[in-house]
Amino acid sequence: MKFKVRAAPDERGTRLDIFLSRHFSQFTRSHIQALNRSGAVLVEGRAEKSGYRMRGDENVEIEDRALPSSPLEPQPMPLKIIYEDDDLAVIEKPAGLSIHPGAGTGVETIVHALLFRFKNLSSAGGDLRPGIVHRIDKWTSGLLIVAKTNEAHVRLSRAFQERTVEKRYLALVHGKMAKPSGEIALNIGRHPNVRTRMSVQKGRGRAALSSYRTIEEIRGFSLLEVSIKTGRTHQIRVHLSAIGHPVVGDNVYGESRYAEFAKKYGPPGRYFLHAADLRFAHPKTGEVMAFHSPLPEGLENLLGRLRK
Repeated sequence: MKFKVRAAPDERGTRLDIFLSRHFSQFTRSHIQALNRSGAVLVEGRAEKSGYRMRGDENVEIEDRALPSSPLEPQPMPLKIIYEDDDLAVIEKPAGLSIHPGAGTGVETIVHALLFRFKNLSSAGGDLRPGIVHRIDKWTSGLLIVAKTNEAHVRLSRAFQERTVEKRYLALVHGKMAKPSGEIALNIGRHPNVRTRMSVQKGRGRAALSSYRTIEEIRGFSLLEVSIKTGRTHQIRVHLSAIGHPVVGDNVYGESRYAEFAKKYGPPGRYFLHAADLRFAHPKTGEVMAFHSPLPEGLENLLGRLRK
């Protein structure tokens, strides 16, 4: 099926993929980008990249065509399922697994495990990310929503964009917080020199908001409950490092503290960051769904060692 739309003058400067996602809410932005890569999007009869900036007077045509099947092969891997129905599943991601294939990930990712476990997964996120609505860092553990249908995927993605999904993490950080609770509102963008990292950027980057509450103070460390209002890449780790309290085990944004910790207590082997609570409205029924995941045994054992 083909759809046509004409850009308005006030849409001048808008990215092509954002322009289309605003006009066609039935498609996720990643699905639009996948369609564009396949040649299904034409601007005034010509192909343009997703980052093309609209002039504000073009005719755009998009064809919702079948995309090439994923080259991914299902892999039998342990997968802890917290909840499942016809529209979605909630799983518990272990630390050490990437969410989807990328440079250096090999054939052991959450996506490979999902393909083996579930008969149906949404394709709206692109051919390399079946079912993936949101992500968690490789060395972070916790709750993850998986979409089984494209309709559920689109509605869940919209819920994340509209910030109606509540996510709470448990994090152990270096040092004692100046205040027992507070908010961190610092823009985050790509690091100017190291492109694989993010950084706090004044007057640039994208707005990011995190809040924290101290649960326990343990001999030079603080156990926090952290809520994120936005979902920027590496947000919690970047924010906490920026205020002088990097996450224990983070050898990227807390490199010097990581070395000190490893020398005294041994390498932690992962980030002390766990997606513990998730609350959202079911994409079909509207029912409020709430899930909790306790700290993994390894993190509980580490806390026990620090408390002694």
